[in-house]
Amino acid sequence: MESKSPVYNIVSVPIDKITANTYNPNAVAPPEMKLLYESIKADGYTMPIVCYYDKEKDNYIIVDGFHRYRIMLEHEDIYEREGGMLPVSVIDKPIDQRMASTIRHNRARGTHNVELMSNIVKELHELGRSDAWISRHLGMDKDEILRLKQITGLAALFKDVKFGKAWRPADEEE
Repeated sequence: MESKSPVYNIVSVPIDKITANTYNPNAVAPPEMKLLYESIKADGYTMPIVCYYDKEKDNYIIVDGFHRYRIMLEHEDIYEREGGMLPVSVIDKPIDQRMASTIRHNRARGTHNVELMSNIVKELHELGRSDAWISRHLGMDKDEILRLKQITGLAALFKDVKFGKAWRPADEEE
């Protein structure tokens, strides 16, 4: 028998038929939630919500994708654009396997490599993108952008930065 991944059978599900699970330990900070909203606003839903279908209750319980689900709940513009429907990939597993799946999904996302992020900031700068553009589109604050620019060590990244004089040498006559 041939095994096929659930992602090949995405279904469009009304958001009111989807519920959060009770065991997800993952939390997303406000800046990242804002970035997730901007991502979904700009690119649409590019990844489905992973759910288990409860036949008795006729609803879908989230295994992964709670924050993508929250974006639609909290942002009317996204809800309206998507017609209140979310893309869902359904897995049919018992609760213990769903819990393990939730943790695997959360942990598999990993973290960003600082050197690679520094190179991205450098390349965006070289393409003419301002710090404001980088901040808005990558969800970074100005201090993070500055730290990433410092890592690359390129003076060119600071060529348009205005520096104030911290001190002035005293005249020898004074």
